[in-house]
This record gives sequence, C-alpha cells and structure tokens, in this order.
Amino acid sequence: MAYQPVPVRTQRGSVAIITALALVVLVGFAGLALDGGHLYQTKTELQNAADACALAASYELSGTPIPADNFTRGENAGKTVGTENRVDFQGGRIKAADITVSFGPSLTGPWVSALSATGTSKYVQCTVTQSGIAPWFMQVLGFGNQTVNALATATLSPSQNNCAIPMGLCTPPGSSAPNYGYVKGNWYSMNFKESNGGTTANLTGNFRWVDFDPSASTPGCSGGGAQELACLFKGAGQCSLPPNGPATCPTSGNSTPIPGCVGQAGNVDSLAKAFNSRFGICQGGGCTDDDLRNAPPDFSGYGYTSANWALGRNAYAGSSGGTPNFRSARASHLPVESSMKPSGTGSATTTQLTSFGADRRLVTIPFLDCSGFASGQHAPIRGYACVLLLHPYDKVSGNVVVDAEYLGASNEPGSPCATSGAVGSAASVGPLVPALVQ
Repeated sequence: MAYQPVPVRTQRGSVAIITALALVVLVGFAGLALDGGHLYQTKTELQNAADACALAASYELSGTPIPADNFTRGENAGKTVGTENRVDFQGGRIKAADITVSFGPSLTGPWVSALSATGTSKYVQCTVTQSGIAPWFMQVLGFGNQTVNALATATLSPSQNNCAIPMGLCTPPGSSAPNYGYVKGNWYSMNFKESNGGTTANLTGNFRWVDFDPSASTPGCSGGGAQELACLFKGAGQCSLPPNGPATCPTSGNSTPIPGCVGQAGNVDSLAKAFNSRFGICQGGGCTDDDLRNAPPDFSGYGYTSANWALGRNAYAGSSGGTPNFRSARASHLPVESSMKPSGTGSATTTQLTSFGADRRLVTIPFLDCSGFASGQHAPIRGYACVLLLHPYDKVSGNVVVDAEYLGASNEPGSPCATSGAVGSAASVGPLVPALVQ
C-alpha cells in the first residue's frame, strides 16, 4: 500500500500539547529544585533554633535532684534563645508559640512539660515547628502548604577543660576521690592573719590561694602575684586547667613547669576588692554599669554566715529560720546585706544584678595535696571541686576568713557548677556543660 501522508491540518495543536506536557515536567523539576530548596533551608534554620534552645535550657538542669523551678527557668531560657533565631531565609523571627520544650529522664523519654518534670529529668528536648509554608511551583501539581519541624536534645556533660578561681581545697591525709573526705553541704574555711607580712605561716583551714602556673603569668592577666590573682577573680578565672598532677611535685624553686602542679600564693592582702566583686560590691558609694561590666557579679550578692543562717550548712538549697537559701536569693537577685559590706563600699542593686549577673559564686576549684606546700614544694592537683562562695571577704581584728560550701566533685552528675567549655568524655574532670546528644 502506498504511504499516505497525514494532511497538515490534522497535526495542528500537537506542538501545544507537547509544550503543555513539557511545561508540567519543567514546573515539576523547578518545584523540586526551588520549593525543595526552600524547605531544606527552612529545616536548617529551624535546626539552628532547636539546637540553641536545647543548649540554653540544659544549662539549668543542675542539682541532684534537679529543683522544680529549674525546669521553668530552662523552658524560658530555651524559648528566649530560640526566638533569637530567624526563619524563611532569615526574613522573620521564630515565634515562641512554635517552640515546645520538654524534659525527660532518658533519651527515650517520657517527655513532659516543665510543670510535670521530676528531679531526675536530666534531658531536655526542643521541637521547633514552622507551618503554612506555601510552595512556589509545586502547587501547580496540587501540593498545598507544607510543615517543617526540627528537634534537638541536650543534657549536661563533663567538659574537657574548665575555668577555676585561684583557690585550692586541701585533701586530708588518707582521703580518696571523689570527695576526699568532704561532705556535701558542709561549710569549710580558709583563715589567716593579714598582718604577718604576707608569709604563709598563719594560713589555716581547708583552702589556700594558689598560683596555677608558678613559672609564668596567666594569659590576659599580666603582672603576676596578687595582681594576677585579682585579675582571675574579676574575670572568668584560670581556664584550660591542667589535668591531675603527679604523686609529688618539685620544689617551689623549680623553674620548669610540671603539668598538674600549682604554687601557693600565701596571704594575699589585696584580694578583697576582686573577691568581693563577685558579690556585687564596689569601691565607693555604689556600682556603676562599667564596674559590673569589668567585674561581673553573681546573680545575687546575698551572703551567709552563722549570724543569718543558724543551720550552719546547706545554704545552697536548705532551709533555716526563714532566710532565703542561695537558690531563692539568686532567683530574686537579692543584693548583699549592708552588714556584710566592708566600709567604704557600695553594692549592685537588684536591677543591676538582673542585668549583669552571671554564675560567679558557684565556682570550680582544684583539690590539692597541700602537704607539698609545707615542705617547700608545689602541690599536685587531685581533681576539681564545686563550691559556693558564702560571704564577702571578711576581716575581723586582722584575721581574714573566707568560707565556702562544698557541693561535690565538679564532674559529678547533677553538679550545680555548670559552665562553658568543650564537651569531653565521661572520664573528663571539667564541670558540667551543655551538650547536644540528639
């Protein structure tokens, strides 16, 4: 049969059909690329917010058991930090209503609200959701608004390193880790007489001023001696601390630094101003904002002695005669009592403590074998402890007393000495830091 060509008029419109079909395919590919990229970008932005929320909230999961009000603070902190992040190509802030903060005793939950969390809920989970995301191209193919969410879980873990103030807690002979004979909640003292020419002969009690690096000045704190120690008290402290030291350390005249060996700073008369800055105490009639920026105070300057805390222990979380414990004082940003301020000083107000306060009285210090000091040697570090500074630098008739409450080893689960630093392993000696785990 001879081939009969199709009349031209019967092919009219075929190009339009092919073009329409091609356009659907092209729109589909464009939708996958652009709308898919939009959703992926949104997911990344939400994940940043979830990570930030979980890390901020986990900072409050300190204590054993964790106090009930810590969960509320954690939820508020997580949502506050989460809403600082932006979404939709950084076009708008994430809303607090789109963030859910939950707490649980393990990575598998059960996850509950802050009001239902118990003292063992050491994990926090933040879920951030963005709904109503209209596709640009895929709606041509029938796709409606999309919802994207992100999740992050965090807890407190021991850090690789830590920052400590230049005080050491002497380990009694024959004591062993992790507490070296010290009892949680008990008060311990460092007593010395300032008028003895700066010698170490009058030092008594459980604590010593220490020089973490006897052979050199600390970075950022020049001058050495008392000036260096005062700088550490006003600042973050000594960071990137050495590991535990050897069984014994060389004599104090040895110029070669030995990791884990610290020197004794003696009776440092001039530390009062720097030490007391952590209580919001300043020279003169009051504290200026610049004073508090240069030497941040704690959230509260409220002090504890046997005069106002008859219990004589557990000022951190205990109860004694209606006086607020430290956790309550910190939550209310109570200033230092006028009776505890040295003459010629002023103090930060509640408003200033709210604006400039930080964790400045829950501090990390090293456990030391102080027997080396008595024999003219440096002292080896045996670990790190968490303590609460109880009251401002106190001097009566030339005798100086510095008291602190022992709160356990700094890397102990539930330690209130949460701080900043790189997350380490379970064997790390640094204090607890927020760590993402999921």
